[in-house]
Amino acid sequence: MTNLTSVTETDVKRDETLQSDYSIPDDLYVPPDALIVVLQQFTGPLDLLLYLIRKQNLDILELPIAEITEQYMAYIDVMTDLRFELAGDYLVMAATLAEIKSKMMLPRISDLDDEEEDPRAQLARQLLEYEQFKMAAEDLDVLPRENRDFFVSKVGYDRAAKVVAPPPVLIDSLISVLRELIEKQRLKIEYQIQYQQLSVSDRMKIIMETVMAVDGFVPFTCFYDEAERGLGVIVSFIALLELMKEREVKVIQTSAFAPIYVAKKSEITQ
Repeated sequence: MTNLTSVTETDVKRDETLQSDYSIPDDLYVPPDALIVVLQQFTGPLDLLLYLIRKQNLDILELPIAEITEQYMAYIDVMTDLRFELAGDYLVMAATLAEIKSKMMLPRISDLDDEEEDPRAQLARQLLEYEQFKMAAEDLDVLPRENRDFFVSKVGYDRAAKVVAPPPVLIDSLISVLRELIEKQRLKIEYQIQYQQLSVSDRMKIIMETVMAVDGFVPFTCFYDEAERGLGVIVSFIALLELMKEREVKVIQTSAFAPIYVAKKSEITQ
């Protein structure tokens, strides 16, 4: 085990999370998951190792394995001395670093230098892949998340509500209804409505002929038939307006909604 005093002075004390007093009471219960808090909430050994590398701006492909191994083991030693229960993955990584360090210290045969893979290569690939996934996770984390940044309103429903089945229908009832429909279709009467073509010019002639045939004023109701209904009233009124515009007739109405009377031009000049 690395010397705790020398390591914390050179490496571990540079981390803000380990600058506090390490002395804890003997009877204090420290849960196993407290390691996550002390190690700045590292998600695993790769996360801790990547933190140590990026903290010193080191190149992953040219990793100084001896220095990184010493710093990594310093964290492990501190956690062990604080009686924290380490996760197995952290210990496996410590063994891996120690193995790589030992391989780097062994003499290499010159003939096999070009073919033999760098002992750090596999670890470097794992670190680069982990860093990519970590950056992608951080980008996703800033996106709006349901139940964290927004909440979806949900309408409650009665789970105990029962679906009522339709009443049973007898075949005789269906036949009876079908017969009634056929009978109604047979007795159906078709109506053809013929619309009477009404012309404003023709109605102007009728008005002039009517007022010219009598002396005095003629009620407006004499210019259309009851059978013509609203359409006859409208056409007759438009025809009357045209005649007034041409100054062919004179119109009198004593008050609003009072009967309208029409006189010929000769009555106007008198």
